[in-house]
Amino acid sequence: MKVEENLKIIQDNIYEACSSAGRKPEEINIVAVTKYVSTKRAEEALQAGLIHLGENRDSGLLSKWDELKDKPQWHFIGTLQSKKVKNIIDKVSYIHSLDRLSLAKEIHKRADKPVSCFVQVNVSGEDSKHGMSPQDVEGFIKNLKDYSNVKVIGLMTMAPYTDDEGFLRKCFRTLRELQEKIHSLELSNAPCTELSMGMSNDYSIAIEEGATFIRIGSALVGND
Repeated sequence: MKVEENLKIIQDNIYEACSSAGRKPEEINIVAVTKYVSTKRAEEALQAGLIHLGENRDSGLLSKWDELKDKPQWHFIGTLQSKKVKNIIDKVSYIHSLDRLSLAKEIHKRADKPVSCFVQVNVSGEDSKHGMSPQDVEGFIKNLKDYSNVKVIGLMTMAPYTDDEGFLRKCFRTLRELQEKIHSLELSNAPCTELSMGMSNDYSIAIEEGATFIRIGSALVGND
């Protein structure tokens, strides 16, 4: 299907989820995850009216950047090695995978202006998932106060791939409660107003639980 057709289905689902949760659809930002598709398909997403594109490897982002440049707002959504920061830091608007101090130091060092970052949290506790434990998040963010180029705009998690809706809700709700706690601290470097959670299989649930950024790949752009 065309991206435009897929987007219409997703927008309808967003509207329904927002109605259920008493939210406004304009609160939701769709990040088209283009890591498995061609630059041509990514460009189709832009033509459909999307502005956020997400890549999880520096090589994938750089190859698409060569053609698309700064037409989209680029999101780096995968695990980011400190040594790769210099490759992408002047091209991305958002980093969704801040999970250690060494990475924060490198972002601060390489960036020439504050970068919007999400702290990645392993809410489910799965060994296969990256991110820090929920109990470590507050202390970690407080330790970022000297890194003025690291702006913590929110938290991010990857929920388990499961049909257990109750467990998914618990994961998303836990992240939202943690985000609200950090936001209440009124830290100058961490407004923490955003939640990056929800993918192709669970974004409606994530929206009902407070997501403001959803990362959609296969349901939106497919996979080549």
